Formats: sequence, C-alpha cells, structure tokens
Amino acid sequence: MTEQTIPVADLDDYRSGDPDRRAHFVKTVGEALEDIGFFSLINHGVDSALIERAYELTEAFFDLPEDTKLSYEDLALKGQRGFTSFGREHAKDASAPDLKEFWHVGREFAADDARHGSLAQNLWPTEVTGFKTTMLDLYTQLDACAATLLEACSVYLGEAPDLLPSMADGGDTILRVIHYPPVPEDANPASVRAAAHEDINFITLLCESTDEGLELLQRDGSWRPIHALDGHIIVDSGDMIQQITNGRFQSTTHRVANPNNDRSRRFSMPFFVHPRHDVDLTPLKSAVDATGGEAKFPSLTAGEYLQQRLREIGLA
Repeated sequence: MTEQTIPVADLDDYRSGDPDRRAHFVKTVGEALEDIGFFSLINHGVDSALIERAYELTEAFFDLPEDTKLSYEDLALKGQRGFTSFGREHAKDASAPDLKEFWHVGREFAADDARHGSLAQNLWPTEVTGFKTTMLDLYTQLDACAATLLEACSVYLGEAPDLLPSMADGGDTILRVIHYPPVPEDANPASVRAAAHEDINFITLLCESTDEGLELLQRDGSWRPIHALDGHIIVDSGDMIQQITNGRFQSTTHRVANPNNDRSRRFSMPFFVHPRHDVDLTPLKSAVDATGGEAKFPSLTAGEYLQQRLREIGLA
C-alpha cells in the first residue's frame, strides 16, 4: 500500500470530544502548516460517492464540443465563474501557460439572504444533467470541512476558535474543477500542467485527484510527490493565511508535473477557501509576536490582494 509523503491528520480526532485527541489534531495540523504548508486529511466527512459523481460530471462537461464549452466563458468574470479555456491561465511570473482548462463554482446565497447578489453569479452547463446540484452539494460539504480546519488553525495560533472561520464566513470561496488533457504535441516546451506556484487564499482542500502529478518544493530545491490516495483530501495553506500569520504558516510552492506519456488525462477538484473581500489581512499581533516582533507583510484587504494576483496570473 502506498504511504502518504506528508503528515496525515484524522478529523475524527478533532470531532471526538476527547481533549487529548483534539489537541493531537491541532498540533498535527499546525505543525504541518508551519513546516511544509501541507497535510493530508482523512475521515474528513465529505461523501466519497459525491466526489466520484462530481468527477463523472466533470469529465462529461470537458468532453463537450469546444464551441459549447466556450459559450460558458465570460471574460468579464475574470475566470472567477464558469469556464476558463485551455492555456488562458499561467502561474505568477511564468513564461508559458498552464496545460489545463477548468470550471469555477462559487458561493450561492438564498434569494432572501441580504448577501444575495453580492458575489458574481454562477454559470451552469445545461448539457450535463445534475452538474449544478452535485457541485453545490460538494461545495457545501467542503465548506463545512474547511470551517472546522480553520477553527483548529485558530486554536493552534492561540486565538479565539472562531477567528479564521468568521473571516471566511460568506467569503468568495471557489470550487475549481480542472481537466488536464493529454499533453498536445505542439505544447510550449516550457509549459507544464500547472507551473510552480503558491495558492492565493487561506487554505485549499484538494479532493483526491484521478492521477498522480502533484508535487511540493522542498527547502533543498527537490520536488516531493504527494500521492492521490482514496479517502485523502490534501490541504495546503495559501498566501493570505501566510500573510495574516506573518509567515508562521507557510504558503509552499507546488506544481502539477507533466505525465510520463502524452496520452493520459487528469482531473482534480481544489476548493480554494477565501476570506470575505473586506477582511483585513494585516498580520495578527499574536503572530507578529511569535515570529520575531516585526510585521513582514503590508496591510491590505483580501479583495485588494485577490485583484492584484488575478492580474499577475493573466485572468484580469
């Protein structure tokens, strides 16, 4: 049996109510995010059958004719909803585009919610039956899991348990469903499926991908593979949580490497957990005190940070 190459945390420990098991979970998560910025989560509570169904519908969408897919690409949305075509996005500072296409699902508020209409509206492919309901169900389950993880992170930082979850409550969190097609013969030699990058957001939850390829950059410059194992959700910390923790949590460079052959395709579903646009990302005093007493990052809001990064990766 293949063993995971990063720390593994069991969410049942945190939910158990046992103080020792909860403390062990918090320590495992916190130390992993401090050390390498990644851990693997088991017993996460996200329905495996729902994940499998979501992948089936993802494949069905990306098998549609190109003209049909392009009808769901609205450039005014800056890639934040609906379809983003192959080769449009590139990593920050990368010279070549990524070898992927993807679909974004955002948060939806009920019509009677005062926040309804405050975020960009989702697009839905009418050609794939069940796509909307399945993706929204998956979004809801991942969102609940993420809130629990952010609570554990807050506890590890010595803050009130609801600090980070409250910042992400109602935030513009994105479920991205990605298709990495077979590598085309005319691909730019510098292009890879997802070039080396760091995530923008608080934390990312990655449902087990359909194939290997995810790698994280180690301090010695080598790449560590992270295995796509059944029942594991890969979690990593992004730039926004690195900023607000003054670098205590690491936003680690990672990539999706090209396959050994040009015939395989790969699907993955990362869930990018974002704070609300108005959240102040000024480093927390407790984090500054724990990291030498000097703020290493400027003061700005999550919305300002996101717009800056969208420009850097070619979506805005």
